[in-house]
Amino acid sequence: MTLNMPGRLSKVDILPKSVGSLAHGLPPARANTLFVLGANGGMSVAPDIRFDLVFGRCEPEVHVCVGADDPHVSRRHGYITREDSRWVLHNVGKLAIRFPGSRLVLGGDRAELPVAYTPLFIVAPKREHLLEVRIAAGATAGGTAQHEVTTRNPDGWQLSDDEHLVLVCLSRRYLRQEPQPQPLTWAQVGQELAHLRPGEGWTAKRAAHIVTKVRERLAREHVAGLREEEIPPPLGNTLNHNLITELLVSATIVKDDLELLEES
Repeated sequence: MTLNMPGRLSKVDILPKSVGSLAHGLPPARANTLFVLGANGGMSVAPDIRFDLVFGRCEPEVHVCVGADDPHVSRRHGYITREDSRWVLHNVGKLAIRFPGSRLVLGGDRAELPVAYTPLFIVAPKREHLLEVRIAAGATAGGTAQHEVTTRNPDGWQLSDDEHLVLVCLSRRYLRQEPQPQPLTWAQVGQELAHLRPGEGWTAKRAAHIVTKVRERLAREHVAGLREEEIPPPLGNTLNHNLITELLVSATIVKDDLELLEES
């Protein structure tokens, strides 16, 4: 593993913090270009250059900083490199790295990355730290750059403004990367939205009705785990948890959406 800073390498570019979430899309890029983003910015790497993109807590020693204020995160926690035409994640830290859902890459292990948007989480004792990864899916013939081409839900599932608001509120603990997050209760969602948007008639019942309609709509689109008959008892929060997971993985809701819950 080498730490080659980009300098004047035209095939390795800095991504400023202002780029926003990779979930919202990419600039023009060759197929299989790697994009990685942390809290303070990130980097893109072309697929035909030998380069180990290193991430971790110690900003001067890594290309992409993640978990800067958490001593549980290793100074150099891992790296992503090109192997046999695939981008591969290597975890060299002590903490596990979680893919969307429950798949874990333990210290010393490796995992191939899909040609897609993949939010990765370094699982610390008190919170999880987000590292956004996205691999460009396509380019025009002859290698001419174009905007990334995806095959399904490039912009996530379509939600109305009210649906988006209530689902961000329901998913607040997930978006804040709290450890082992659970959906808010309907009472909590109703109270928070009534305080945030007084005069709009927000109640626990209204929030539950809106979320149920979204869950039913996505179930009709063959998203698994959103119907009661699919879940063995006890049901608990499983339906809402599965719905939130789908919305996160499809980038329908992202961390930046927490701004919707901030008071003016």
